[in-house]
Amino acid sequence: MGTMIQRYDLTENDFRNDRLKDHPGSLKGNNDLLCITRPDVIKEIHAQYFDAGADIIETNTFGGTTVAQADYHLESWVYEINYEGAKIAREVADAYTLKQPDKPRFVAGSMGPTTKLASMSPEVGNPGYRAITFDQLVVAFKEQATGLIDGGVDLLLIETITDTLNAKAALFAIQEIFEEREIELPIMISGTITDASGRILSGQTAEAFLVSVSHMPLFSIGFNCALGASALRPYLQVLDEKATCLVSAHPNAGLPNEMGAYDQTPQEMADQIEEYLKLGLINIVGGCCGSTPDHIRKIAEKASRYVPRSIEKEAVESESSFQPQLQPSASIG
Repeated sequence: MGTMIQRYDLTENDFRNDRLKDHPGSLKGNNDLLCITRPDVIKEIHAQYFDAGADIIETNTFGGTTVAQADYHLESWVYEINYEGAKIAREVADAYTLKQPDKPRFVAGSMGPTTKLASMSPEVGNPGYRAITFDQLVVAFKEQATGLIDGGVDLLLIETITDTLNAKAALFAIQEIFEEREIELPIMISGTITDASGRILSGQTAEAFLVSVSHMPLFSIGFNCALGASALRPYLQVLDEKATCLVSAHPNAGLPNEMGAYDQTPQEMADQIEEYLKLGLINIVGGCCGSTPDHIRKIAEKASRYVPRSIEKEAVESESSFQPQLQPSASIG
């Protein structure tokens, strides 16, 4: 989403409306806010990914928590951001499903990691310090998930996990909502391997990460961001061997260059992802940073030629009543 938003060359005014015209400080760069101030842009981007062949789109709510929005003094806007983000995506998905009933489209409520870590100190000289508590994260994630659910998402995606304790707080918050409302939605979990050590930022290996979140019935588990498709493969192999749920991957379009841009072409990215498909490692595939609709189009074309990862039927059925007929071309945009 962020990659495509950059193409619109938006100005400060695009991040404001009548209610925000006098808001102190700059709001430019707060992409989640565009769900309210420029819903037309977000709708257009969602549609571009569906046109490219995506089955699932993510809501534009990656930073939609009070923790992240505190940087802009917009904590009170969090529910609305998530509700509107989900509503926009829902409208676009329903329109495409109506046009093509044999290819239903789905909406994943994006829940990012926030800007603070529960198990690590931001101060090198004070390792015992924590910028946020587990309970504070639960409150933040619960408000976000409530807005996403009320707005009509099909599933919840806790993504770009760098600290497993943050993810556990999100899962705890979601479970509270499920119990209070007597509902259930599928949950996708996606961690981020930060470097060649093969660990997420809080120190867990791929297998340890899987084990630490397996207490919750999951629709899928996977990895996204940080690495390109080729570098991500060995960690997906671990999940393929150990996971009893679906496995997902949405890597970056390679690694950023010295200017922070992503140079990997759609064909190059799709060729690397094809190695996952040949080995039968994944069930859901898409793209993260640097991936455009053109990348998704090439990935979907490749995926359509392969059978998705095999999983015991009873393991999938036990996780959720949500059973979309996701083909190997399922892509997250």
